[in-house]
Amino acid sequence: SDIHTNFSASVLQHAVGYVSGDQYYGAKASINVWTPRVSNQYEFSLSQMWVISGSFGDDLNTIEAGWQVSPELYGDNYPRFFTYWTTDAYQATGCYNLLCSGFVQTNNRIAIGAAISPTSSYNGGQFDISLLIWKDPKHGNWWLEFGSGVLVGYWPSLLFTHLRDHASMVQFGGEVVNSRAGGFHTSTEMGSGHFAGQGFGKASYFRNLQVVDWDNNLIPLSNLRVLADHPNCYDIQGGINRVWGNYFYYGGPGRNVKCP
Repeated sequence: SDIHTNFSASVLQHAVGYVSGDQYYGAKASINVWTPRVSNQYEFSLSQMWVISGSFGDDLNTIEAGWQVSPELYGDNYPRFFTYWTTDAYQATGCYNLLCSGFVQTNNRIAIGAAISPTSSYNGGQFDISLLIWKDPKHGNWWLEFGSGVLVGYWPSLLFTHLRDHASMVQFGGEVVNSRAGGFHTSTEMGSGHFAGQGFGKASYFRNLQVVDWDNNLIPLSNLRVLADHPNCYDIQGGINRVWGNYFYYGGPGRNVKCP
């Protein structure tokens, strides 16, 4: 599993759907937006897409985009639109948003790092953002599109080693920091803060998951696998139907009787 800046792998917990074993040139999803509680200023809760190549050793290349609640980065608890990248498994390269050179913003109508509004509520309105990352076949850059057709910017092909060619894995889902303050599992929530089994209107979801093939077509996932590394704390349930295509529900409350 992956490692974000300044956090050891043991501190990060995931509930993700992923595909691997093919050559991928992009990914698309509609991501349900919530305001999960984050227990302390050094933790975060995010929901995102990862476009990945290389090994999980020192040479991992990733492109990431989604929403995150991060008091440390933004000074508040709102879900915010973000981007990320690394070329060395989060060691020395890469950053969030525009905090380092790398991602090139080409549109000033969409603010990277902006709070997303409205957000979903339990048994209430459900709100999604649609994100598409794809590799421009002509110049090789990886573009980010928000909503229906708004180009936000791109990650230059030259930033990367493995991702210069294509991705070998695409991952969707949630990640939280569990710093075990006080010796207990964090109460930082993932997604809506409710387990996947609660379903629509209660649990957070990703829907209409697709990948981009070598010919620049959006195609359904052939073999979505789901994984929760601490399922008593945060879990995931995948499915497929005509309207939502490939989808999953994911998330949870963190600390509870079964997740001490």
